[in-house]
Amino acid sequence: MTTLDTLPVGQSAQITEIQGDDAIAIRLMEMGLTEGEEIRVLAVAPLGDPVEYEIRGYRLSLRRTEARRVLIRKEAPA
Repeated sequence: MTTLDTLPVGQSAQITEIQGDDAIAIRLMEMGLTEGEEIRVLAVAPLGDPVEYEIRGYRLSLRRTEARRVLIRKEAPA
């Protein structure tokens, strides 16, 4: 299974699962990262962290360690 931190800029994917059941996993779900949602990588900071994503019509920045906990299924290219 692929994780969100490996998705390149401009690519979209569908969230399949959030790993863990601790406070960070719960917070990720509260921010809208839930199963079935489409997420797209918008930009990466100059030093590679954080990464800016678009989900549910808003922008969200996550550290790569947080994004590594989000399992995704890559969208087929159009």
